[in-house]
Amino acid sequence: MKTLAKSALMAAALTLAAVGGAPAQNVEGPKVFWKWSTWGKPRAFTAGIETLSERVAEETDGAFQIKIFYGGQLSKSRENLDGLKNNAFEGTMFCNFYHPGKNPAFMVFSLPFLPLGDFQVSAHVRNTLFLHPALQADMAQWNAIPYVSTLLPQYEFLGTGKPPLTLADWKGMRVRAGGGIGLAMERLGATRQTVPASEVYTLMQRGGVDAVSFPYTYSHASYKIDELADWYTSNLSPGTSECPMVFNKTAFEALPQQYQDLLMSLKGEVADAMIAKYLEADEKNLPAFEASMQKIVYDEATLAEFHEIAGKPVWDQWIADNQDKFDAQDVFDQIWVLAKEAQQ
Repeated sequence: MKTLAKSALMAAALTLAAVGGAPAQNVEGPKVFWKWSTWGKPRAFTAGIETLSERVAEETDGAFQIKIFYGGQLSKSRENLDGLKNNAFEGTMFCNFYHPGKNPAFMVFSLPFLPLGDFQVSAHVRNTLFLHPALQADMAQWNAIPYVSTLLPQYEFLGTGKPPLTLADWKGMRVRAGGGIGLAMERLGATRQTVPASEVYTLMQRGGVDAVSFPYTYSHASYKIDELADWYTSNLSPGTSECPMVFNKTAFEALPQQYQDLLMSLKGEVADAMIAKYLEADEKNLPAFEASMQKIVYDEATLAEFHEIAGKPVWDQWIADNQDKFDAQDVFDQIWVLAKEAQQ
């Protein structure tokens, strides 16, 4: 490793684990009111901030309040980083592939076929990699501090019309797929589109897209894509993305130390709340999907071919495109080092 020594990264990870796992205790302090910007409605994706809001209020007897503004009330989904920079609110989530130029190093999480399928491995990799200098620099320019990953599950596709039973069937299809997942699908001959989640239902309803990639299964159901779709992929697993919870740096540093410590002590609870909601959504949605849509299961040979076509070539392209901006090779390599570390 070049940019970041392994020992330093591991030490930082241990520090995160320690503060994230420590139980919160009742704390006293001044009255503080934070605004949190997000889009859509309450769902598994927002379970983390909902838990954080509830817990800080409990632990401070209501002195520290975090009010969540849903539906893009405070900011459009593509402009949440701008809102942090302008001190319009104190916290938000953002999705890396909505604006690759704003967060180039964070785009590593959207590369296809990364070892981020297991929630515990994913949490270790994502939250530790947030400490890498390149990702820290991404956030510094927006007055942002990464808090925790929202741990988005692997993506799958729901679509209309002819089901893509083979890789060749994807040729000519219009797909909503961002980041490296979109690049992977382009290598199969698909045309990719990147639009915010809140706009996808209307786009699909009007015939503007044939298939939609979302975190499986909760996001498809949250945005009611299953109401429109005829089929779904069950094991394509092209990748995921990163939509972290982030704090306004100015606001966080203005907090008294006991409130900063409280926020950090709740990381574990926040992550657990999201994971539980994702699993709960699967229990509900999978039977409904099977009952209403055609289930597509690809065989091992097909999946291996997909990886060969759209795996390493997309990785190499991303590294080459970004190597002059930051140490892209090292950022990419850390994904695999940390995943192996988490599995030991």
